[in-house]
Amino acid sequence: MPELPPPRLMTKMKRLKLRKNNWNSDSYKFDEVFTESASQKRVYEVVAKPVVESVLNGYNGTVMAYGQTGTGKTYTVGRLGKEGTSERGIMVRALEDIISNTSPAFDVVEISYLQLYLESIQDLLAPEKNNIPIVEDPKTGGVSLPGATVIKIRDLDHFQHLLQIGETNRHAANTKMNTESSRSHAILMVFVQRPAQGKVENELSSQESECGSDLASGNGVPTLLKSKLLIVDLAGSERIDKSGSNGHLLEEAKFINLSLTSLGKCINALAEKSPHIPTRDSKLTRLLRDSFGGSSRTSLIITIGPSARHHAETASTIMFGQRAMKVVNMVKLKEEVDYESFCRKLENQVDYHTAEIEKLQKLRDDDKKEMEKKLTDCQNSFAEAEKTITARSDLLKDENTLLESEIRSLLEELKLQKERNDLMSATVAHLEMSLNQCKKNEVEDFTYQKALMDTTHMYEKKILELTGRLEDEHACAESAHEQLAIAKKLISDYQKSIQIEGQKEIDELRMKLQEMYQLHEKTVNEFQSLRTENEELLSEKIEGQKEIDELRMKSQEICLLHQKTVDEFQCMRTENEKLLSEKVTLSEELHMARQKLYAEEQQRQYLEAELVKSKKFVPDNDIDFEEKKPYMEENKGRATFGQRHKSSQSQETIYGQRTTITKICEEVGLQKILDLLRSEDLDVQIQALKVVANLAAEDLNQEKIVEEGGLDALLMLVGSSQNTTIQRVASGAIANLAMSETNQGLIMKKGGGRLLADVASRTDDPQTLRMVAGAFANLCGNERLHAMLKEDGSIKALMGMVKSGNSDVIAQVARGMANFSKCESRRIIEGQRKGRSLLIVEGVLTWLISNSTNCPPSTRRHIELALCHLAQNEDNAQDFISTGALKELICISNESSREDIRNLAKKTLKLSPTFQAKLQKV
Repeated sequence: MPELPPPRLMTKMKRLKLRKNNWNSDSYKFDEVFTESASQKRVYEVVAKPVVESVLNGYNGTVMAYGQTGTGKTYTVGRLGKEGTSERGIMVRALEDIISNTSPAFDVVEISYLQLYLESIQDLLAPEKNNIPIVEDPKTGGVSLPGATVIKIRDLDHFQHLLQIGETNRHAANTKMNTESSRSHAILMVFVQRPAQGKVENELSSQESECGSDLASGNGVPTLLKSKLLIVDLAGSERIDKSGSNGHLLEEAKFINLSLTSLGKCINALAEKSPHIPTRDSKLTRLLRDSFGGSSRTSLIITIGPSARHHAETASTIMFGQRAMKVVNMVKLKEEVDYESFCRKLENQVDYHTAEIEKLQKLRDDDKKEMEKKLTDCQNSFAEAEKTITARSDLLKDENTLLESEIRSLLEELKLQKERNDLMSATVAHLEMSLNQCKKNEVEDFTYQKALMDTTHMYEKKILELTGRLEDEHACAESAHEQLAIAKKLISDYQKSIQIEGQKEIDELRMKLQEMYQLHEKTVNEFQSLRTENEELLSEKIEGQKEIDELRMKSQEICLLHQKTVDEFQCMRTENEKLLSEKVTLSEELHMARQKLYAEEQQRQYLEAELVKSKKFVPDNDIDFEEKKPYMEENKGRATFGQRHKSSQSQETIYGQRTTITKICEEVGLQKILDLLRSEDLDVQIQALKVVANLAAEDLNQEKIVEEGGLDALLMLVGSSQNTTIQRVASGAIANLAMSETNQGLIMKKGGGRLLADVASRTDDPQTLRMVAGAFANLCGNERLHAMLKEDGSIKALMGMVKSGNSDVIAQVARGMANFSKCESRRIIEGQRKGRSLLIVEGVLTWLISNSTNCPPSTRRHIELALCHLAQNEDNAQDFISTGALKELICISNESSREDIRNLAKKTLKLSPTFQAKLQKV
C-alpha cells in the first residue's frame, strides 16, 4: 500500500488537511496552526501569553503539550535557550513575563517542578522526595501536593538555574524514534499570589501616611488573587514496535501510554458531556482535573510529525486535539481574603492606637507630673506662707499681747492718775473753798482794821479835841493850877489807862492780824504750791493724753496691720482651699482618665476577642443562619420558613453563636451595628448585616430593630446593592422581621413587596430566592395585605421563582400559597369576601395540580392545604372542575399522609353543592 502524503498545513485559514486515502481527506479547524519554521516567540505569544496574563489577573491557567514522541514537545515547552534568547521555550518566557509584571515587595511567585514517572510523582528539585501523595480538598475539589518542594523565585536567572536542575533529574532515554525521549510527564507549577487591584497603591499610601491617617477607616478586608499556572510537558505516546522499547523502557512506555489513555478517556467524556468523568483512573488526570472541564484557562499544543510513516499516530493526535476543543472550562477568579495582610493591618492599627494611647498616657503623665510639681510647689509655698503667716501671727499675737498689757497698765495708770486728779480736784476745790474763806476773812480783817482806824481817828480826833479843850481849859484854868494839876493828873491817869488798854487791844489786834496774815501767806503758799502741782498734773495729764493718743494710734495701726494680716491669711487660706479643690478635681480627672483608658483597653481587647469569635461563627454560616429559627408557627396561620439545619452543628453551638452576637450587640449597641449597614466597606457591611439578621430571628429584638431604622436600612440594601450575599442575607433578615404582623404592614407600606419582587427577577441564586420566597410566604399569611401583594406583583414573583427548580425555593412557594389560600378562605367563610380567588386569577391552580404528587412530603403538604382552602370558596368550584383539581382533591381526601388534611378535603367536598352535584352525576 503506498504511503499517504504528510498533513497539509493551511496557516492562514487555521486548518489542517489530513489524507484518509488517495482520494479523500479530512479538514480540521484549530485556533492556530504553526509550521515547523514558526519561532518560539510567536508560539509563546499566541498560545501561552494569554494564559499567563489570565494567571496574573487571578485565574488558574494551563499550557500543555501533547503529541507523538519526537515531535518537539520538550523543545516547545521546556527549552532553556542557552544558545540564545530566541530559543527559549514557554516555561522560561512565561516566568520572564510573570517576574516582569509582579513586584517583589507585594507579590509572591513560587514554583514546584515535578515529574510523573511510572505512575509515581517525584520532585525534580529534590530527587529524594519520591511517591508524593495527591490531596484533594473535599469542599473546593482543589488538588494539592503537600510533600512537593515550593521555592520562591527571586529573578529569571534563579528560575533558569532551578529549571536546569529539574531537567538534569528528569528521566530520558534513547529510543529508535528519539535520541532524548522523555520517559516521564514533567509538570511545572507556578504559584502567583498578589494583592487585588489597587491594593499596592493603597499599601504604599498607607505606609507613607500610617502615622497621620485614620487606620480605622481603612479600605476593608484586603483580598489576595491566588492563581496557579501549570506548564505540562507530556511524555510522547509511542508504539512499541516502532520505538523498539524493551525491558525497563517497555515498562516506562506502558505507564506513559496508560496515563495518556486515561487523559484521552477524560477528554472524550467531557467532550460528550458524559455524567461520569474517569479522572481517578490515573494520577495525571487527577493532577489535570482543573485544566479540563474545571475553572482553569487551558491552552493545548498538539505536535505532529511530517512523516507519512506515522500517519496513524498523527491522526490520533489530531483527533485528541479536536475533542479537547469541545471541552468548556468555566474560568473562575480565585480571590481569597488576605488574612495575613489583614492581621498585619489590624496589628498596625493596634500598634498605632497603642502608640496613641501611650502618647496620650505619656502626655497625661507629663501633665500629671507637671500638675503634681505645681501642686507640690503650691503646697511648699503655701506651707512657707503658712509658716510665715503663723510666725507673723505669733509675733503679732505677742506684740498684741504686749500692747494689750501695756494698754492695760496705761489704763491702770490713767485710772490712778484719774483718781489722783479727782483727789487733786477735790483738794483744789477744798483749797478754793479755803481761799474763798480767806478772802472772806481778809474782807472781815479789812473791815475790822477800817473800824480800828476809824476808832483811832475818832480817838485821835477826841484827843485833839480834848487837847484843844485842855489847852483852852489850860488857858482858862491857869488860875486854878491845883485844879488843873489835879485834872491833869486825872487825865494823865486816864490816858495812861486808856493808852494801856488801847495798846493792849491794838497789840491783840496786831497779833491777830499777824496770825491772819501768816495764815493767809501760808494759804497763798499752799494755794501756789497746789496751783503748781495742779499745773504739773495738768502738764502730766496732757503728756499722758499724748502718750495715750500715740498708743491709741499705734494700737489702731497694729489693729489695721493685724486685720491686713488676717485678710492675707484668709486669702491664702482661700487660695489653699482652691488649690486643694483643684488638686482633688485633677486627681478625680486623672482617676477618671485612667479608668477611661483602662475601659478603652478592656473594650479594645474584648472587641478583638469578639471579632475573632464572630469570624469563627458568622462567616462559616453566612447562608444557613437565617434558618436557625422558624419565621412563624403554622398553628398561627403562618408556616415555618426554612428547614431544620441539616449539618452536624448542635443546638449548643447555635445558642453559643446567638449569645456571642447578643453580647456584641449589647457591648457595641444596636444603633452602631445598624450604622455599619451603610459602611462603604463591603466586608464590614456583610458582617453587620449577618448580625442584624441573627438578631431579627429573635422576637424580642424585632421591635427594637424596626424602631432604630433597621427595616429601612435592610430595604435600602435590598433595593440598591448588587452583591448576591447582601441581597440574600438582607432578604433573610426581612423574612425574619416579617414574622410579626405589625412589621408585615410596615414592610408592604415601605415598598418591600416591590423590592423583593425585583430581587427575585434579577437573581438566579437559589439561596437568595429561598429567602425572598420565605419573606413572601410570611407576608401571604396576613389577609389584609393580599390586595397589595397582587398590585406589587409579589404573587407573580412568587410563582416565577418556581422556575429555579430548587426544592427549598419550591417548598417556600408552596408554603406561601397555603398561607394565602388559608387566609382567603377564612375571610370568605366569615362573609368578608366574595368572588374567585386571587391565586386562581394568577393561574396558581394549574401549578398546584402539576406539583401535588412529584415533590417532597413537606412541600406536598403545603400544596394539599392550598388546594383544600381554595376549594372552600364556592366561586372557585368551576375552575376546580375544569382544570381537574377536583380529582386531585378527591385523591387528597383518600390518600393524603396526614389525617387532618384528609378530613379537611372530605369536609370541603361534602359542604360544596357544586362538587356534590358533579360527584352525583359521575
